[in-house]
Amino acid sequence: MNKSGKQRTKAHIAGQITFLVCVAHDKHSAVAARFAALRAQNSGGGVALLHVTQPPEFQHWATVGERMREETLDEAELLLDEMACEVETILGAMPSRHIREGRIGEEILAHIEESETIDLLVVGATPPDDGHGSLISWLAGQLAGRLNIPLVVVPGNLTDQQLRNLT
Repeated sequence: MNKSGKQRTKAHIAGQITFLVCVAHDKHSAVAARFAALRAQNSGGGVALLHVTQPPEFQHWATVGERMREETLDEAELLLDEMACEVETILGAMPSRHIREGRIGEEILAHIEESETIDLLVVGATPPDDGHGSLISWLAGQLAGRLNIPLVVVPGNLTDQQLRNLT
């Protein structure tokens, strides 16, 4: 259900699966993007990339805060450009790209709720000894009853050959 309490009504159309990949400045996001591109290539689907930025915490001077926000958005654009090129190389089609600002989990949910075209959420997982993985923990703990599409967790340490074998 979305915020308005309505179920998504999108009917599944064979060959038109869209994988939403949450990307950040890390290796496991790139692995997740390659996985989604390979799955989309093999299923006739598409890929959408989403990066969520945090609003700047520096609020003493509005001009400084706005400049920090602009720099963050510029970095997000560069990240999405880089990931999109990699996806396009595999898939043969440019993925859609989206930037949202706010709390990551809430923004992922909002993006899915606002889009009728997203069929699967793909996230990359850090190795257990990396000490990160807060998104996966949040998704597992908080989204169990709120996510209305499948969640695919891709280990971030998979090789390209392992990805090809899986897809």
